[in-house]
Amino acid sequence: MLTVSVVIPVYRAEPTLLDLYSQLSDAMSRITAAFEIIFVEDGGGDGSWSIIERLARTDHRVRDIRMSRNYGQHNALLCGIRAAKYGIILTMDDDLQHPVGEIAPMLAALTPEYDVVYGAPQEEQHGLLRNLASRLTKIALANTMGAETARNVSAFRVFRTRLREGFQEYRSPSVSIDVLLTWTTTRFTAIKVRHALRTKGVSGYTPGKLIRHAVNLMTGFSTLPLQIASIVGFTFVLFGFSVLAIVLANYMIRGATVPGFTFLASVIAIFSGAQLFALGIFGEYLARMHFRSMDRPPYVVGEIAVLPEADTIVTESVPDSIQENGIV
Repeated sequence: MLTVSVVIPVYRAEPTLLDLYSQLSDAMSRITAAFEIIFVEDGGGDGSWSIIERLARTDHRVRDIRMSRNYGQHNALLCGIRAAKYGIILTMDDDLQHPVGEIAPMLAALTPEYDVVYGAPQEEQHGLLRNLASRLTKIALANTMGAETARNVSAFRVFRTRLREGFQEYRSPSVSIDVLLTWTTTRFTAIKVRHALRTKGVSGYTPGKLIRHAVNLMTGFSTLPLQIASIVGFTFVLFGFSVLAIVLANYMIRGATVPGFTFLASVIAIFSGAQLFALGIFGEYLARMHFRSMDRPPYVVGEIAVLPEADTIVTESVPDSIQENGIV
């Protein structure tokens, strides 16, 4: 029997929540009778929590979790993933840009050969700056996940719940669900899905936040910045020795004078810049070690109004009717 936990991080989604719930509950009911919808309210400060509470009281399939403050999308996702009780987890955004009609094909693509299926948008419906920032994030992910997998990364994803065992004890405040999934599996795939235009509300994921997320990925889950610092430092050392060799050769062979203050100042500036650049990268890693030593949690649950009836994970198998026709 197919069982699905839908995890949705919610941030200032008051205009879209009721429409999302109506569309999602209808679509999931046609796919399977065993599903739950976990709304994780991430401290948006609007009326989203009141709506979620009301839905949880009227529909036992809805579970409501409220963060004590705003921690970020991936931290809220991690909270919801750890709370899921069914065999397959579906994550999606709260802004109606992930069409519910694409859920069945994504579940059908979760064959025994794969553990994670991304719903890669055929064409992203964002602004120019947001799309550029999104590409930067995928470049940062490529070093950890592999270029092909990172190219298809999306917040619209389905994966097997057992994968969370690989990061069950993860406690760093810097979270990337996509990187954490690589700790348990390498069996990723993606299908192309529609990406709807946002018709209500304003995205809370600004280009600036995406850029910061990309920086967190590179410094928190990758040694690429350290490698870049080493390469830059080594390149400047070679450059310095080359310039010095040319100057000394010119002096010894042609008897030309060695340049004075300007030459020395430029060499000092080059080496000082390389050292400061490398120290800045080292400082990022030391800061993260400092935060880890304080045992700062990635999130804190502020309130759970409606408790689930059970805490067991049911089978994760996908029925043949889903694989063949998309719905039961």
